[in-house]
Amino acid sequence: MQGFCLPALLRGERQSHQQERLILLDPRGRVLLFRFVHKKGPLAGQDYWATPGGGLEGDETFKCAAIRELKEETGLDISDVGPQIGRRQFELQLPDGEFVMADERFYRIDVRTLNLSRSGWTALEMEVMEEHRWWTRNELMETADTVWPEDLAEMIGIRTTKN
Repeated sequence: MQGFCLPALLRGERQSHQQERLILLDPRGRVLLFRFVHKKGPLAGQDYWATPGGGLEGDETFKCAAIRELKEETGLDISDVGPQIGRRQFELQLPDGEFVMADERFYRIDVRTLNLSRSGWTALEMEVMEEHRWWTRNELMETADTVWPEDLAEMIGIRTTKN
């Protein structure tokens, strides 16, 4: 079997893990972050803040995944996420211990309501997502806590318009 026909793992490459991330901004310009605290498994001891979002399912697009994840993780229901405002690619360890090459796409969503719901959370989300908080740009720049992505304070300064 030729090398290019082998699965990525057999060629020594990481599987691709596509995911969307949501940068939710409230009317005061604060961004929503969830605090993830891993108490067991390969990620035990990791404690960080991150934007809502998650992996694509089946053949869904990044935008469709963003709409679905927004509903599941916050209870907010929208029909369009608008344009992509950022992207990053990096090696990521998943909760099951697998290492993958993450391909994250970021979408900014301006929200009017601050009322969130956990009713769509998975068992894993209930286990590791300990709290949420709305952060100002200055708070992001001054915190000693780990925040992903690292350049979130700059990203929330990006202004987009719908076409």
